[in-house]
Amino acid sequence: MKDRRNMGICRFLYVIFTAVVLTAGCTKEKADDFTELELGISGDKGTEATQEAPDKTKGDAVKQGEKPSSVFVYVCGAVHTPGVYELDSDSRVYEALAKAGGVTEDAADEALNQARVVTDGERIYIPTAKELEKGFVDGSMPEVTGADYEKEGKININTASKEELKSLPGIGDAKADSIISYRESNGGFQSVEDLMQVEGIKEGVYNKIKDKIII
Repeated sequence: MKDRRNMGICRFLYVIFTAVVLTAGCTKEKADDFTELELGISGDKGTEATQEAPDKTKGDAVKQGEKPSSVFVYVCGAVHTPGVYELDSDSRVYEALAKAGGVTEDAADEALNQARVVTDGERIYIPTAKELEKGFVDGSMPEVTGADYEKEGKININTASKEELKSLPGIGDAKADSIISYRESNGGFQSVEDLMQVEGIKEGVYNKIKDKIII
C-alpha cells in the first residue's frame, strides 16, 4: 500500500516537472521569436536609412551645383538709360547695352568686348570717344598732373604745383601763390578765364598764357 502511494507521488511529480520543462521551452522559443522579430525590424530601418542617405546627399550636391537662372549687372557711362538690369545668366555684354537703351552717339563702344558673357554683380562702363583718347581705364580716368599737361604744352591750373605755374610767362612766386590760394578757397577754377579773378593777374597777363593753360 505504501509502495503504491509512493509511486503515485512520483508520477505526479514527474508530470509537473515535464509540464514545467515544456512551458519553459515554449517561453524561450517565444522570446527568441520576439528577439528575431525586433532584430529584423531594426535591421530593416538601418538599411532604409543607409539607402536614403546617399540619395539625400546626391540631391544636395545637385542643388549646390545648379547655375543661377539670372544675373544682375550695372550698366553705366555713355548709354541712354544707365541702371541695374536683370539678365539671363548666359547673356552677353551687347544684350546688357540693349537693356540700357543702347549707347549714345559719342560712345566708344569698341572699347569693350561685347561678345563676352556677363557675370553677376559686374559693372559695365561705356566710355566716350574723348575718354578713350585721354586714357580711359575701366570707367575711370588716369590721374593727370600739371606736369602731364606741360609735356603737351599746357599747364593744368587746378593741379599744377607752384614751380609748374612759374614756368608760365609773367607768373612769378607771388602770382603762383595767389593762384594756389584762389583754387583752394574756391574749389578750383571752373574755366581758364577765371584766372583773371586772381589778384595780380589781369587781361594782359592772361592773354600771354591763355593758350598754355587748361583746367
